[in-house]
Amino acid sequence: MEFRPIQDPEAACEPTSDFDAVLVIGRWGESRLPATIQEAIERIRRVHAAINDRVGLHVAPELAGGRLVLAPTGALDHDYDDVRSFAEAAAEATLLARDAGSRRPLLLVTGVPSDPRFAQAREVALLGAAAALWQPLEARERGLVPDPECITALGFEGDPALAQRLQAIEAGRRLARDLGGTEPERMAPPRFADECARAFTGLPVTVEVIDDLDRIQKEYPLLFAVGRASLAVERHHPRVVRLEYVGDGPIERTLLFAGKGVVYDTGGADLKVGGHMAGMSRDKGGAAGVAGFLKTVALLAPPKLRVIAELGVVRNSIGADSFVSDEIHTSHAGKRVRIGNTDAEGRLVLADLLSHLRIDALESENPALMTVATLTGHASLAVGPYTIAIENGPAEYAAIARSLSAAGDLWGDPFAISRSRREDYDFVRGRTKADDILSCNNAPSSQTVRGHQFPMAFLVLAAGLDAHAKSSDHPLPFTHIDIAGSGCMADDWQHGSPSAAPLVALTAAFVE
Repeated sequence: MEFRPIQDPEAACEPTSDFDAVLVIGRWGESRLPATIQEAIERIRRVHAAINDRVGLHVAPELAGGRLVLAPTGALDHDYDDVRSFAEAAAEATLLARDAGSRRPLLLVTGVPSDPRFAQAREVALLGAAAALWQPLEARERGLVPDPECITALGFEGDPALAQRLQAIEAGRRLARDLGGTEPERMAPPRFADECARAFTGLPVTVEVIDDLDRIQKEYPLLFAVGRASLAVERHHPRVVRLEYVGDGPIERTLLFAGKGVVYDTGGADLKVGGHMAGMSRDKGGAAGVAGFLKTVALLAPPKLRVIAELGVVRNSIGADSFVSDEIHTSHAGKRVRIGNTDAEGRLVLADLLSHLRIDALESENPALMTVATLTGHASLAVGPYTIAIENGPAEYAAIARSLSAAGDLWGDPFAISRSRREDYDFVRGRTKADDILSCNNAPSSQTVRGHQFPMAFLVLAAGLDAHAKSSDHPLPFTHIDIAGSGCMADDWQHGSPSAAPLVALTAAFVE
């Protein structure tokens, strides 16, 4: 789908224009819409008193395509209102127009509150419209759903530079949704890696896929332990995918990402029971979101920026060779990790990736390390449908989480900021001379006090980042991002569309 900028809304609304529907998002009673739209609204209002209350499709022969979709957001004057109302209204309007036969709708955002919270309302509405068109990859490949490209163009009032930015964001989100939202056989680790390689063909991103099991066992020992029971099935063998973008000019900032790509999480020997395994094909949303962000970056090609990502793609299977609680494994950073619960596998995958990236960061310009993962049920329980950011001291000093939160609020990809505390480090400290760190307790995170915070402390210790605190000679900013609550729409891990969070906020915060 093409985001198509226009300069003259009045001309674009005419029946002779190239558009075939007009979508009006917002509040039209106090706006400056073209006269033809205002007249159509007044005509409709005389026979339809509820046009300010619900999204509706109306016959409008005087407008492009003879179709007018009115999608009200309401007053938006509460303290708790935010810009997502525009995305939601635009999504509903776009699907209504599509089902009515529109292929080239013009989307106009109007009546935006003057409050700075709504400064990006137009952009958020356009991305909401585009997101609504996504359909699962498996269904698309079999031709079972409407082609998302049946909407070939989405018109908006703006300039080509904004169109290019929106196009890049949406391309990244589609990749993230395809990788994260596809069933575990279609996106088993080798096929996930293949999709990544294909997605970056012709783009300025180098792709390395590590598939040698001996190398993975040596260099990513915690990840290998997680995938041990999957080794009996070749198509489930783990992969590490390394992506790197280097912009033109002298590098001024380096972003380093570790992405959790658990393509299916049975819980391992600590088996998920009581129906809790359903939806665990979405446990790869962190790696998917990071890959999508790299695609957006590659398409925008920002200068002076370097982005490195390592994605740990693995299946946490159950079998005779499953790793089990009480085992002790030495991480890539040389820390002895005692396993507390095999269903806390994501932090093991991330720790080795993060340790490798730590070494890259020490040789990089202005580095910022981040992990992205659907890590804990506690995150969803604590803050609902929001992404959580937790920082170490150097990241807090650099205001990484605050930057992400501010960008997310403006662009409809919101964050909650949490804090790492001394209790979290006490929680994961080794209990004997045989181990340095305990991966977790033996209860679900949702039943554990500080269940989404203490895993960040584990990552710091297991990846060797405790040597790079604010008081050290080489401080390294590290932010852990938990998307367990925000990764799927409507908190429905089995059926809900993947959200591609936090791709939009990352782009807004870090990509000029």
